Amino acid sequence: MITYSIIKKSQLGGALRLDAEYYQPEYLSLFSIIKSHKSKLLSEVAEIAYGTTPEGGIFEQSGVPFFRSQNFSNILVDTSDMVFCSEKFHKQNNKSTVRPGDLLFAAVGATIGELAIVQDDIKKGNINQNIARVRIIDGKLDPYFVGLFFASRFGQSQIQRLVTGNAQPYLNSEQIGQFIVPALDVKKQREITEYFLRIQKQTEISRKFYTEAESLLLEELGLKDFEGKENLFSIVNLSNLEKAGRMDAEYFQSKFNNLLAKVKTEKLGDLVSMKKGFEPGADAYQESGKLFIRVSSVSKEGIIGKDQKYLNDELYQKLKKDFEPKVGEILLTKDATPGVAYVLKESVEGVICGGILKLKPKEDIEPEFLALCISSVIGKSQVKRDAGGSVIAHWKPEQIKNLQMPILPKATQQKIADLVRKSHEARKKAKELLEEAKQKVEELIEK
Repeated sequence: MITYSIIKKSQLGGALRLDAEYYQPEYLSLFSIIKSHKSKLLSEVAEIAYGTTPEGGIFEQSGVPFFRSQNFSNILVDTSDMVFCSEKFHKQNNKSTVRPGDLLFAAVGATIGELAIVQDDIKKGNINQNIARVRIIDGKLDPYFVGLFFASRFGQSQIQRLVTGNAQPYLNSEQIGQFIVPALDVKKQREITEYFLRIQKQTEISRKFYTEAESLLLEELGLKDFEGKENLFSIVNLSNLEKAGRMDAEYFQSKFNNLLAKVKTEKLGDLVSMKKGFEPGADAYQESGKLFIRVSSVSKEGIIGKDQKYLNDELYQKLKKDFEPKVGEILLTKDATPGVAYVLKESVEGVICGGILKLKPKEDIEPEFLALCISSVIGKSQVKRDAGGSVIAHWKPEQIKNLQMPILPKATQQKIADLVRKSHEARKKAKELLEEAKQKVEELIEK
C-alpha cells in the first residue's frame, strides 16, 4: 500500500530535509502525539558532550572506567568487559566526564539508537567520541524518565528519523539537542523511575550470582589467588613451533603455561560434539523471516535483538537440520570476538553463521559449567593465545577442539551451573522490566 505525507514548504525549511523518509506518516504521527503534551527541546534541559579516545587507542589495566557503546546492555552500563583510562586523561577531558544519572547515546554507525543510563554504582567515568553524554540539568525532569522515554518507540522514532537517509549514520550535538521530551508531571515521571530502580536491582542480583559462580569455579580449581608471573622470555623447541604452526612471541608467553599447569584438564573436543555454522552470503539476508544468528548477535547473556538479519523460509528449511541450535547447546563465537559462550535456554527458529560453533556437551558435563569455563580466565587466556597476532581475530576449529577445559565432580558442576542459571533468571527479569517500562511510557504519552 502506498503511503504519503503532505508537507508545507515552511516545514521543509525548518527541517533542512527534502527526503521522503524524513516525513513518513508514522514519524509525523508519533511526533504529533509527543507535542500534544507540554514538551521541551533536549538542548533546553540538558548539557550535551562527546568524548575522545586515548592516543593510539591504548587503554589502562586499571584507573577511571572508560565507556564505549559495546558496554551498553539493557539500558545500563555493563561493567564486566570494562577498559580504563588514566586519571590524567580523565582530568584533561573533564567536559565528557560521566556520573550516575547521565544518559549515554550511541551516536555513530550501526549502534545508533542504543543508550544507557549510568547506574548508581558508577561514581565516575569517561567516554569515547562515538558516545554523546546527555546530562539533564532541569530539576523538573527526572533523568531516569528521560532515558526510558528515549528507549521507547517515541524516543527511538526521533533518533531513527534523523539518521534515515544518511550514508554514514551520525548524530551531532545539534541534532540531539532538537529531540523533544514530554514534560509529564512529577508523579508520572516517578512511576517510570521506579522501573529503572527495579531494573538496576535485578541487574545487581544477576551480577552477584555470576560473580559467585566465577569465584566458586576458581576456588575449586585452586586459582582463587593465582597470579601468573610473566617471564621476560621463553625457550621453545623447534618441534613446538612446528606443532603450533606459529612463531610469534605472544603465543609462547609463559603465563599461559603457568596457568594451565595448575589445573587438571581435558580437551574440549573430547567433551562435546561440535558443528560449525553456515554462510549463505549477504545476498540472502532479509529484513524479516527466520533468524540468522551472527557473531554480533551472541553475548554471554543471550542472543541480542539489535540489527538482526533473517533468511527466507525455503532456505531455512534446507539448513535447519544441521545448523539450527537446540536448547542446552552452547553457542561459541570463533571469529571477530572469539570465545563468547552462551547456553541456549529457549528454542529459536533460526540458523547460525559460519563464525559460530554449536557445542553439544556429553551427558556428564553441565553446559552452564562448561560455558563459564570458556568465559573464565582459563578459557580467555587460551583464546587470547590462539587468536592473537591477527588483525581480525580468527579462532580455528582445530584450536578450539584442543582448548584445555577443567573438569570437576558432577555435584560441583551442578552447584556452579545453578548460580549461573540464577544469574540469567535475574537478567531476564531485568529485560522484562525494561519492556514493561517502555510500554508504560508509551501508555502515559498516548493518554
